Amino acid sequence: MGRPARPVHIHRGRSLLSLLVALGTGGVAALSVLRIGGYAHGQGIGWPIIVAVAAVTCAACVHVIALGWRAVILSARAGRVDEVHRARELGARASLRSWNALAWSCALLIGVGLAWLLALNDAAVSRTFFDLALIRRSAGEILSAFTTNIVIFAVSMVLILVWALLIAIARTLPGEAGRPLRLMATVYCDLFRGLPSIITIYLIGFGLPLTNLPFVSTLSSSTYAIIALTLTYGAYTSEIYRAGIEGVHHSLIAAARSLGFSHAMTLRHVVVPIALRNIVPPLMNDCISLQKDTALVSVIGTIDAFNQSKIIAANNFNLSAVTTVAILFVLITIPQARLVDRLTQRARGRRTGNA
Repeated sequence: MGRPARPVHIHRGRSLLSLLVALGTGGVAALSVLRIGGYAHGQGIGWPIIVAVAAVTCAACVHVIALGWRAVILSARAGRVDEVHRARELGARASLRSWNALAWSCALLIGVGLAWLLALNDAAVSRTFFDLALIRRSAGEILSAFTTNIVIFAVSMVLILVWALLIAIARTLPGEAGRPLRLMATVYCDLFRGLPSIITIYLIGFGLPLTNLPFVSTLSSSTYAIIALTLTYGAYTSEIYRAGIEGVHHSLIAAARSLGFSHAMTLRHVVVPIALRNIVPPLMNDCISLQKDTALVSVIGTIDAFNQSKIIAANNFNLSAVTTVAILFVLITIPQARLVDRLTQRARGRRTGNA
């Protein structure tokens, strides 16, 4: 006797559940738009913005309900089909539509919940963090101060790339002659990877001026911040360099040495170029972290965007200016994050031969 045919799953229950959840989500979203929209207009938000948000919300509701309805239709069609393979195909499509509808319903409910969070208690959260009038008034000052963060980031990044490469080379020096430099580089990496960035910035920013050393004690606070960030991130970045250098196959190094290359020439022409190509994604991740940590320079009195926003917040008893700084950091970080994803994908493609 042959094996009995596997049952055909048409996922009728899941499809009906997804449609009911979608309908319920649409109703909750529609009521929320009416209540919150009316309240927002009373707080001075213009009708064009309210109508645009309502239109997007309604479109999302229609999309979710359409997914649930499509799942029910596909499930019903699967139950009426006599051919087994066709029924299984329709059932699988109904299952996929059901999960899509449930996922989008959850996302929409979360969005509605966040909207209610902003509107509850006489919009206390909105007025504290998203005062549009204060954001407009303070945007110019914060953007001007944000240039300090950008300058600190750009100069620090260049210095870090050079300094970290020197440390990584020192840690990979061969033989007994390289042991003292290897030891010093290891101690440096252990020290500055163990120190929190804010402590390094504080010690350098307030400590060097107290030394009264010529030139060193009279530098600007931004320069002290650059020195501190270079020392801190140089330790982390040197480990990325070292991983790339040690990841170069030994046969390539042996081939270069057999051609008469010295150790320095092998590093310059073979090892470092190959290592750099392999470590670009993690280096970009360090760039993102460095960009965010430029806000830490506020502890030594540098008037960057965060410090400027704290002054505005203290004067107005409102944190909307700090929200502006947060938005600026997010906007400048997202393109870098997407670039990291793209570079990682390209590196994966080179390794698999799909580039």
